[in-house]
Amino acid sequence: MLEIVQIPVLNDNYVYLIHEPQSGDTAVVDPAVEDEVVAELEKRGWTLTHILNTHHHWDHTGANLALKERYYGLKIIGPAAERERIPGLDVAVGEGDQAHLGDVAADVYDVPGHTSGHIAYHFADDDALFCGDTLFAMGCGRLFEGTPDQMWQSLSKFLRLPDDTRVYCAHEYTMANGKFALTVEPGNTDLTARMAEVEKLRAAGVPTIPTTIGLEKATNPFLRPMSDNIQETVGLIGAPLPKVFAEVRARKDNF
Repeated sequence: MLEIVQIPVLNDNYVYLIHEPQSGDTAVVDPAVEDEVVAELEKRGWTLTHILNTHHHWDHTGANLALKERYYGLKIIGPAAERERIPGLDVAVGEGDQAHLGDVAADVYDVPGHTSGHIAYHFADDDALFCGDTLFAMGCGRLFEGTPDQMWQSLSKFLRLPDDTRVYCAHEYTMANGKFALTVEPGNTDLTARMAEVEKLRAAGVPTIPTTIGLEKATNPFLRPMSDNIQETVGLIGAPLPKVFAEVRARKDNF
């Protein structure tokens, strides 16, 4: 089993360490900063061997070069479609490729929308998905470089994963996302119950991440354009799912 450590950094980012105990390989996912990553590695006696980048934004790649300089032989793995925008990239990957930590492999998915070349890493044997800024708890990434159709197709890949897949997204946006979700699906009792739990967690300073695919299927409006309640709220009863998704995303942009 992989050991996964969540590190809160900046205002609301999460960086993750993934340690494969048999080989000793250790990866960091989307290192925004250096110091907190190094401190956690030293605390655990781990040596960093890989960086896994999901996309090019600075708050996901900011420490790439500093960490590469500090740890000899470190390999930076990132999206082939953004190869010119990933600092220090060594291995470019895309849909159908794998990223390896020792004998453990992550399947790579192309999930454009937030950025044009965004990818995600799915460690199927460990039920762990590292999805960057594509999927959030009760939310999804803003469409900076992609289209609503692209993002819906990307999110649809996640819908096919097992419900118990743990979702390690890159930001603590859950409270704001949940407040919006209630405006487009007010009749969802699972959503209402989840928001009550989220409020308790955040009041206690406890992260709401990781979430699970099953929980997101039940409460995330961006995975639920098929919901009658959502279609009624946005005035698109019976409309194609990408169109409903696009309307929900547009409303979130102005929420």
